[in-house]
Amino acid sequence: MPNTILTPTAVTREALRVLHQKLTFIGNINRQYDDSYAKKGAKIGSDLKVRLPNQYVVRSGANLSTQDTTEQSVTLQVATQKGVDLTFSSAELTLSLDDFSKRILEPAMAVLAAAMEADAYSMALDVYQAVNGIGSAITWKNVLLARKALNDALAPIDNDRSVILNTQDNADLVDTLKGLFQDSSQISKQYREGMMGRTAGADFYESTIIPSHTTGTALSATTYTVNGAGQTGSGVIVATGATTFKKGDVVTFAGCNRVHPETKADTGVLQQFVVTADYAGGAGTLQIAPAIVTSGGTQNVSASPTNGGAVTKVGAASAIYKPSLMFHKDAFTFATADLVMPQGVDFAAREVYDGISMRIVRQYAISTDTFPCRLDVLYGYKTLRAQLAARILSN
Repeated sequence: MPNTILTPTAVTREALRVLHQKLTFIGNINRQYDDSYAKKGAKIGSDLKVRLPNQYVVRSGANLSTQDTTEQSVTLQVATQKGVDLTFSSAELTLSLDDFSKRILEPAMAVLAAAMEADAYSMALDVYQAVNGIGSAITWKNVLLARKALNDALAPIDNDRSVILNTQDNADLVDTLKGLFQDSSQISKQYREGMMGRTAGADFYESTIIPSHTTGTALSATTYTVNGAGQTGSGVIVATGATTFKKGDVVTFAGCNRVHPETKADTGVLQQFVVTADYAGGAGTLQIAPAIVTSGGTQNVSASPTNGGAVTKVGAASAIYKPSLMFHKDAFTFATADLVMPQGVDFAAREVYDGISMRIVRQYAISTDTFPCRLDVLYGYKTLRAQLAARILSN
C-alpha cells in the first residue's frame, strides 16, 4: 500500500490541535479570531476595540431621571508574532500523521505553547483582588475566599471558571485534600491532562509557567499617606516617602471601601487596587486600577480615600510571590489574526481552531538542499474585566 503524503492543511490542523491541548491558561480564557485580516482590502490595523458592559443606576420614585449611556471599551493590540522554525524533508511527510505529530509537531508546539502562555500570564499583574495567605501554605478556605471575591464582583456562576495553581500550591492543596474521595475519571484527567478536577465551581489546573512577582521596597504598613481629599480616577496623590512600589503590587487606602456592583451599598471592606506603574518613591501620584469612581453607574467605592489616611500594601518589602489564580473566562481575552499567505512557495496553509489562527510555510533552499519551515501565530491579549479574577497568595 503506497504511503499517503501529508498535506499542508493536515499538518497545520494537527499542529493547532497539539498546541491547543497544551494551552492551559489561554485555553480557558476568552479567545477571539478576527477574519478581517484574511480578506484583501479589509485590513483594520493591529488594534481591536473590545466593548465592556454598560452600567446604570436605578431611579427611586415616579419622577423620570435620565442618564447618559457611556460606552466603555479597551484596546487590544494584535501585534505579537511568535513561531517555531524547523526543517523536515519530503520523506518525513510520508510518515503517518500520528508519527509525524509525535516526532516533529509535539516538541515544536510544546515550546510555542510555553512562550504564548508566558506572555498571557503577564495579565495576572492586572488583577487587583488578592487573597492574602502569605506566610502559610495554601488552604481550601483561601480558595473559597477567591471564589467569594468573584461572586461579590458578580462573575457569572457557570462552567467557565478556572483555577491555575502554581506547583507548590498544587502540592500543598492536594496534600490538604488527600483524604477526600475523588472519582476515577477525575483522577485519570489529573494524571493524563494536568487537570486537577472540578470543585468550588471551577476547573483546577497546574502550571509551571505562572510568573513570580517581586514587590516594591514598601512595607505592608507603607508609611505613605493620602495627600488631598476627594481624589478620584486612576491616580492617587500620596505624601512623601522613601520606599517604592512595583507594578502589580496590591494596595488599599483608608476610608475607600468597596461597594456592591449593582446596589452601590457600602460593603465595609476596603477596595483593593493594583499599582499599574513602578513608583520610585517620594511625594507624587501613585497610578492604580481600577479607577476610583464615587458616583454613577460605574461607582465602585463608597468614598474617596481619606485625606491623611494610610496606604497599605499586600505583602512584605521586596518579597517574591508566585500567585495562583482563580478567574472567569471573560476576565481576559486572547485574540489571533490571520497572517498573510505568501505565494510561490513549496508548501503553505493557514487554519483556525477554537479561536486560534496558525500559518505554516515551507520552502525549498537550493543552496543547502533542505526544506526550512516556519509555523507562526499572530496574537494579542488583554485584561477585559479584572474584577472577574483573584490572585491567591501563599507561602
